[in-house]
Amino acid sequence: MVVLVNRAKMTTSTTGTGTITLGSVVDGYQTFAAAGVSNGDSVRYVIEDGTSNWEIGSGTYTASGTTLSRTPSESSGGGSAIDLSGDAIVFISAIASDIQPITYVTTTFTATAAQTTFTVSYTVGLVEVFLNGAKLSGADFTATNGTSIVLASGANVGDTVDVIAYGTVSVANTYTQAQADALFVDVAGDTMTGTLSFGDNDKAIFGAGSDLQIFHDGGNSIISEAGSGNLILQTNGNEIYLAGQSGNEYMLRAVNNGATELYYDSNKKIETTSVGADVTGELIADSYNETYAAVTSSSNATTVDCHAGNSFSHTLTENTTFTFSNPPASGTSYTFSIEIIQDASASGFTVTWPTSVDWPAATAPTLTATASAKDVFVFTTRDGGTNWYGFTAGQALA
Repeated sequence: MVVLVNRAKMTTSTTGTGTITLGSVVDGYQTFAAAGVSNGDSVRYVIEDGTSNWEIGSGTYTASGTTLSRTPSESSGGGSAIDLSGDAIVFISAIASDIQPITYVTTTFTATAAQTTFTVSYTVGLVEVFLNGAKLSGADFTATNGTSIVLASGANVGDTVDVIAYGTVSVANTYTQAQADALFVDVAGDTMTGTLSFGDNDKAIFGAGSDLQIFHDGGNSIISEAGSGNLILQTNGNEIYLAGQSGNEYMLRAVNNGATELYYDSNKKIETTSVGADVTGELIADSYNETYAAVTSSSNATTVDCHAGNSFSHTLTENTTFTFSNPPASGTSYTFSIEIIQDASASGFTVTWPTSVDWPAATAPTLTATASAKDVFVFTTRDGGTNWYGFTAGQALA
């Protein structure tokens, strides 16, 4: 008896009239093995080769090598095996002779007076009883043992009792609704409970314009924004990081609402902070620029904010007292320069430096008092601004 299964359709590149080797599964179908065909099973097959060549027959499936023998019963070649081109499909299908009408056996009895029991063979649940041509209901007889029918009321002499015993019909490899549903992905939304495997260059594609693509090209794994938008990684967790295969060797680490860190061989080299960035080790730059800012005074007070840069200037408009704010924490060296410019009227304004500044010989320099004169001073600290060292870089500059 041949095995019938559902949705088994595959390609074959076999040529000629002999045993075929099964190739890949046709989209939307499944392999013979996945459909439930076992090694050595006899199946009913249909081969379609192009638009006019076809063959129907039965064959034996061999799991090793995945082959199918051919015994044609009908074909476009007059019943003989067709000469395959190397580009055919083969699938399992029932033919007319596989689907037989329901069989039954009718046994007719002529009743004796008050006869209730009639001996007949049947399958329990597949039997009907007629009395003088009228079908009896289930309450009018008992048929539970497969060997006799017992009427609830005795028949009259000469009554005709017909017992129709139906044969059974079995369909191999059927699926329940739940089993069938489990074989397909619902296009309206579904949940995977196993691995979904993609071959090389087979892509998971998202977006109406095939914008986001995830795939493996045979050598590399690629996440691609193929559209015109940006590729954005978001997290509601603590951080996003790139790591080596072991998972614990950082390459890049971005902390939510915190630092971004770059690593070399799992050793942190650069970390952003709330005020800039920290570099561990040597920093080699092709060029180096410092931030310049001009500061002004108000109510005889001037503040140099160390966060604002490393190069400052101040044009005097009044006598002023300086404050140095926001130096880096102790242990980090910080140096800045400031250019003091007298007004064009040679007003001779004076400057009072912070008491934390230590000048050479403990003596602060005297400003040049001539019109628009420029004096440049340098200040450095390494203890968070507790102590500053001041130096004169140049005075009376044009």
